[in-house]
Amino acid sequence: MSLQEISAPAPAGFESFSFAGIGMTCKMIEPLKLESRYDWVTIVSELRSWGEVPEPSTLEVSSLSEDDRGPIAILRGESEWVAQFLPWGSDGFLRKRAKFASSTCEVPSGGYSWEGNDLILIWNKINQENTLKIEISESLQNGDLDRSRKLLLECGNSLGRYHQMAHSARITPPDPRRWNKRIEGLEAILRSQSIWRAPHSRDSDCMLGIGDVRFDDFREGTVRIGRPRLSDALFAPDCSFPAIRDLSSLVHDLSRLHFENSSELDIVELRSSLIQGWRDSAPEKWCSDDVFYSHRGGLAVWEYEQCLLDVIEAVSHQSGAPQPATTIIGYVAPYQKRMFNNRTFGALSMMAAFFGIASLINTFPPSIFEMPIPISSLIASMVLLRYYRGIAPPPEIPFTRFA
Repeated sequence: MSLQEISAPAPAGFESFSFAGIGMTCKMIEPLKLESRYDWVTIVSELRSWGEVPEPSTLEVSSLSEDDRGPIAILRGESEWVAQFLPWGSDGFLRKRAKFASSTCEVPSGGYSWEGNDLILIWNKINQENTLKIEISESLQNGDLDRSRKLLLECGNSLGRYHQMAHSARITPPDPRRWNKRIEGLEAILRSQSIWRAPHSRDSDCMLGIGDVRFDDFREGTVRIGRPRLSDALFAPDCSFPAIRDLSSLVHDLSRLHFENSSELDIVELRSSLIQGWRDSAPEKWCSDDVFYSHRGGLAVWEYEQCLLDVIEAVSHQSGAPQPATTIIGYVAPYQKRMFNNRTFGALSMMAAFFGIASLINTFPPSIFEMPIPISSLIASMVLLRYYRGIAPPPEIPFTRFA
């Protein structure tokens, strides 16, 4: 993406950028300079604080670094603080997440916003060394299946507990039209050869999800409410999402770790542990069989979206094909073909039901000699429907097993 000349207004101590590429735009706000106490005082001077933040004049800038989410400053005063900058802002619900999830999740103590957009998160010192990503990577490298499954079960449980709290915070009805429109937009930008639309389950309520969930966010039984990923700036969400989307983000991160560590452990066993851990603690409605039902989208369609988000980020800075996302997308067509072939049994079930109901209506009231035909048709319909649901691809099995 190329830098544009147009610059938008920015608060004191910040500068704004605008980037454009083929079908994509991105706006960012970053600090101009952060080397001394005076720079920090300038940066927060026009921002509105929320939560617990230290007095600016008492802080010294210890170090400044950057990761793929933006700049990170270590501030020292009476205690140590971490300031995480949000170059592309957030969805506006960071404070609400921090409030209702503070009892069991790792949340920022406060932050700063400008014109309603979150620009800085303030944390007490974050310990990055003990994240479960490190432990899971080591167990994958060592081929320790039991240890890997235990850690994944723990991560799934932590995410489910967050969703249990989110269940009482804010829920809205499912929005499959916008969900499908979003995937359609991603496919159009990427000129994707794969197309996927799903009806989705009515149990898939919209909620205050985390959005991007990685194993880097898990530590000591808690999940961290962190910053959004770059794709949220490149293709901003215009709707809320169901809890299973958070799970899909973590399942896809498992695929990344499995690929990066060249693990020989069975990915199906690993996915099963992660999914089971989540289902053990998440709200029952949000992890029902209907929500996971692949013929209606299930976990699979959200994994597909995660792969598209990886690709759109890679396209934005021309970093090459992201793995394993591009490989996984290559198996979407065989996966969809299997589901399409399965629909034969769904169609036969509907035909049998129609024939049975039509026979009852045409012969009503039916005699004892006429009853076997509609009854056998309705029974056949139920058997075929049950079989159709039973052959839906299970969520534990990844796309790559459907060649």
